[in-house]
Amino acid sequence: MFKSDYLNRVYAGVEARNPGEKEFLQAVYEVLESLEPVVEANPRLEANGILERIVEPERQIFFRVPWVDDNGKVHVNRGFRVQFNSAIGPYKGGLRLHPSVNASVIKFLGFEQIFKNSLTSLPIGGGKGGSDFDPKGKSDMEVMRFCQSFMTELSKHIGADTDVPAGDIGTGAREIGFMYGQYKRLRNEFTGVLTGKGLTYGGSLARTEATGYGLCYFVEEMLNCMKNDSFKGKTVVISGSGNVAIYANKKATELGGKVVAMSDSNGYIVDMNGINLDVVKQIKEVERGRIKEYVNRVKGAKYHEGCSDIWTVKCDIALPCATQNEINEESAKALIANGVIAVGEGANMPSTPEAVAAFQNAGVLFAPAKAANAGGVATSALEMSQNSMRYSWTFEEVDSKLKSIMVNIFHNAYDAAEKYGKKGNLVAGANIAGFEKVAEAMLAQGVAY
Repeated sequence: MFKSDYLNRVYAGVEARNPGEKEFLQAVYEVLESLEPVVEANPRLEANGILERIVEPERQIFFRVPWVDDNGKVHVNRGFRVQFNSAIGPYKGGLRLHPSVNASVIKFLGFEQIFKNSLTSLPIGGGKGGSDFDPKGKSDMEVMRFCQSFMTELSKHIGADTDVPAGDIGTGAREIGFMYGQYKRLRNEFTGVLTGKGLTYGGSLARTEATGYGLCYFVEEMLNCMKNDSFKGKTVVISGSGNVAIYANKKATELGGKVVAMSDSNGYIVDMNGINLDVVKQIKEVERGRIKEYVNRVKGAKYHEGCSDIWTVKCDIALPCATQNEINEESAKALIANGVIAVGEGANMPSTPEAVAAFQNAGVLFAPAKAANAGGVATSALEMSQNSMRYSWTFEEVDSKLKSIMVNIFHNAYDAAEKYGKKGNLVAGANIAGFEKVAEAMLAQGVAY
């Protein structure tokens, strides 16, 4: 456990209040572990109960979501919104639609979002939501009916200056559109209450690309500053084939890398000539198909069942962009044995604690999710700004702001780690840099907050 009695008491309290919530407990432990030197140097944190407050959501909303399928059958899913911390701005975080969604997953994501949003230096707090509804295999009308039912309840708890949800796994432009239409209908107002909207009704250029692009901007800066290196000439493996993975592929390629493998939940493809991204986009974005279709369209490509073995593919740079805990210690050791020099997390918490330790002990540059994948929420905040101004920036303007934000996040994390004697440890640095800003705001607002 921790050296600090205070941290041990805080974590014991979290365990007692949240039994069996392994994802949430994992996220809390990782953050508290990083904060040991901060707690030691700042006795005000304990005196004001900052950690006890920051690990407890300000508000948790759980609700049922009844909807009717195309055959007239009624289904009931569970909806979630966890409004975790609003010390520096309105709650901000995505809506995940996936069968794996439960209270633990949403709380872990919301907790991570506090620090991720703080790192962007933009005025947004942390929240997260979603449902155990699975949009895969559903018709557009079924998805619409679910989204309308979901938003009928959620609309009571969100607003442009209160809580601004966005997309996440399973929640793309289609789902955001249906939800926004229902919100507007119920509230009779056209506001920037959701981000990731279509360009015809308040969306931001570059938002679709933002998380994948931002990941690569962060990794490029990390390589440049810590190893005097870059993507140029590097072999890259990217897990996933959704929005984040697709645009990480695009930007990594533009920066001079060659992406040789991608995956979905069924398996992975390997194309040593470099993944043809246009084919992947056609399969995944247009046809909503499975990644294995790639080998029927690109000569020389190979498909392998099961997605975990993608990390046995030799590469210089690994970008996990699929889901939490997809890289375990065994996978990390396989990457290390094959000479990986850098890992950048595009998904939320895709590496287990054992995997992170293996990378750090081997001297692999490691970019943690809350810093490296903050580009999506940063651009969502830029969308909020444009909505408030009734204005739209060009793609180039948004992309330039995104790159600047990601470069600053890297340096803030790097500097914070060095300040507390953890030079080069970007996991600790990101947690500390994100935490300090939120903690100062909480101290300033008093205990009643």
